[in-house]
Amino acid sequence: MKYQAISTLIIAAALWSVPGKAQDQHSYGDGEKHYSFVDPMIGSEGLGRVFIGPSYPFGMVKPSPDCGTAPNSGWLPEPVPVTGFSQLHVSGTGGGPKYGNIQVMPFTGALDSQEQSSLRENEKVKLGYYSVVLKKNQVKTEITTADKASFYKFSYPAAQNKSLKIDAGFFLGEQPVPDAREAQQFVGSEIELVSPTEIRGYSRIRAGWNNGRAYTVFFYAVLDQPVTSYTSWKGGRLYPGVAVQFDSNEKTGLLLALGGSTTQLNMKIGISFVSSLKAKANIMQELPDWNFEQVLTGLQNKWEALFSRIAIDPQSTNTQKQLFYTGLYHTMLMPVNRTGENPLWTNDQPYYDDFYTLWDTFRTSNPLITLISPKREAEIVNALIDIYKHDGYLPDGRSGNANGRTQGGSHGEVVIADAYVKKLEGIDYELGLEAMLKDATVPPGGNEEQEGRGGLTAYNRLGYVPFSVVRSGNRTVDYAYNDYNIATVAKGLGHKRIFDRFIKQSANWRNLWRDDYTHEGSKGFILPRDADGKWLDTIPYGNSEIQHPTYIYTPLTHETPWYACHWCGFFYEGTSWEYSFSIPHEVPALILKSGGNDAFRKRLDTFFDKKFYNVANEPSFLTPTLYHWIGRPDLSSERIRQIIAASYNTSRNGLPGNDDSGAMSSWLAFHMIGLYPNAGQPYYLINSPLVKQTVFHQENGKDFKVTARGLSGRNIYIKSARLNGKVFNQAWINHEDILKGGELVLEMDARPSAWGTRILPPISLKP
Repeated sequence: MKYQAISTLIIAAALWSVPGKAQDQHSYGDGEKHYSFVDPMIGSEGLGRVFIGPSYPFGMVKPSPDCGTAPNSGWLPEPVPVTGFSQLHVSGTGGGPKYGNIQVMPFTGALDSQEQSSLRENEKVKLGYYSVVLKKNQVKTEITTADKASFYKFSYPAAQNKSLKIDAGFFLGEQPVPDAREAQQFVGSEIELVSPTEIRGYSRIRAGWNNGRAYTVFFYAVLDQPVTSYTSWKGGRLYPGVAVQFDSNEKTGLLLALGGSTTQLNMKIGISFVSSLKAKANIMQELPDWNFEQVLTGLQNKWEALFSRIAIDPQSTNTQKQLFYTGLYHTMLMPVNRTGENPLWTNDQPYYDDFYTLWDTFRTSNPLITLISPKREAEIVNALIDIYKHDGYLPDGRSGNANGRTQGGSHGEVVIADAYVKKLEGIDYELGLEAMLKDATVPPGGNEEQEGRGGLTAYNRLGYVPFSVVRSGNRTVDYAYNDYNIATVAKGLGHKRIFDRFIKQSANWRNLWRDDYTHEGSKGFILPRDADGKWLDTIPYGNSEIQHPTYIYTPLTHETPWYACHWCGFFYEGTSWEYSFSIPHEVPALILKSGGNDAFRKRLDTFFDKKFYNVANEPSFLTPTLYHWIGRPDLSSERIRQIIAASYNTSRNGLPGNDDSGAMSSWLAFHMIGLYPNAGQPYYLINSPLVKQTVFHQENGKDFKVTARGLSGRNIYIKSARLNGKVFNQAWINHEDILKGGELVLEMDARPSAWGTRILPPISLKP
């Protein structure tokens, strides 16, 4: 792409930095809250797959509509009918669905059918609140939630005709799904009308995306109007007047007719992974009253306390505020805090689930949580270590109280190392190192897709994963970085022998770097090698042999042979162009292997201009900032603006790919601030911000500001910088400088300058 064309995109993106017309501006001084700018519908359609219902920050219960059993988040746009409203969902995930348990559905009329689906009208969504009118019977449904208990308000057209379905057997991801191995599978369910206003039961489901063991979701529901008649079901058969259906490996549920003289029915549903009594206790603790608005306000205040930790310029445009605070919101939906709800072991440690997955979140989501709430991130790290202590391995992915699956490396190592270098307190780093070493030294014994490192024996013997092991390309690259993370923590804790071994292994990516291979004018790529050390000139695939250019370099589409399976190719969800840049700990060595600064710049330009870059693919998250290492942070900022202008907006299709537990959203949030983490290392790269000022109100009580003076549609380059009044000529800043508080002032200009060109980002640890 010519510079003029790039400049056009840059200017378009830079317009974000210019305050809009009067009606497009907001001021926090007039009582507006940060949460009012959150739009849960951004990224809800297309590839984003975000959860749209109400949720606490990291909340266990996530009530939301289900539109059939296929969508990961439950919701689909109209005119797809609503099946009902279930209590547990995930956000932004790919692969097979998970959860969708304990579904409820209001209706009118006789108790003679399990099928009560309805089209929708007047659907409304805001942070903490969902409402819709069910077209079939004109029942308005409103939902808000506490942490472990949800709150429903149903408004019927007539008081004498209120009915309600509670389905203990429903779940998302029942076949057919694209990959049958990722389907959830029914195990059992039970339901009982305990009293005229109370229902209890459970749903037991297994598998799903992570192929996990069975999990049980217990519930307890309380109504504010009495049940006057009821019909239960088991399987396909209805049982009028029967109040309980015990578990016999068939789906169960209840159809209820409600009394009372009012057209409104309120319902609280407590959820637990321990017991129905615990679910009831969750209601009593979190929802003692029947005040819907009070519950909604409490939820919004929880979010506001977190959003207030990072305040962007009040004069930012409405678009900027919506994208930024929605990005923070998406980042804090998962993982899920289930402390006190662990059915597998009991202790005083925090328990988090739905790491979905660390492969997606370690680069930006976890570092953003560290900036918002280091205490929360410390809890998350402690939960990972506690899972290792009891289940035997750190998870890379975990859902439904079971580890799985690993796309590439063992990325718990990155999360622990990131916490260590940023000095998060209250973590047993010695035990954390022990968990990291388990990943790096003990093969998972046939359970490679659930945890640990697949191909570990060969990796430790050869220095790379041979092609006979699936995903050997990205596994080798990932393991090298994971080894660097181990070396980082080992050095800090004074374990020299461990450090010496793993800092050496962190260079193992070079063992799959083929120096003599050239493509599109760039030389040297990560390519497959067999166990005898031979480079593969052709790649067997089925009954044909695929030449390297087709196998490695075809743009990411589902039609290319090498991409036919996420799990069984040389790379997981990416190409050699992408993974050959994914060396976050040895960028200077990567530049040398690529032929030096000029060749590396050409390689980067080719990557973006030929559209080999995919913003929706996490291994490429760091790549736009790699220009920093050749002394051209201005080019990093240009690329970032170009990508954002083309890929992000406030529409329902406003995310470029699966949000993956907030990964896509947190990438955007960091770049709007002008800082970007290199996860597992203690610094942030400085790019041109998209907002004029960001203030970090830190947990330690010290504020840190990033101020872009003169930022405008033309002034998009950093001319100079000062940190706490002193000249600051480097395009990166240490985490500890942020913790100390103060202000980073960036003077903006219309042209690139010499700023940041000489003091390059830190190089890796050395033996």
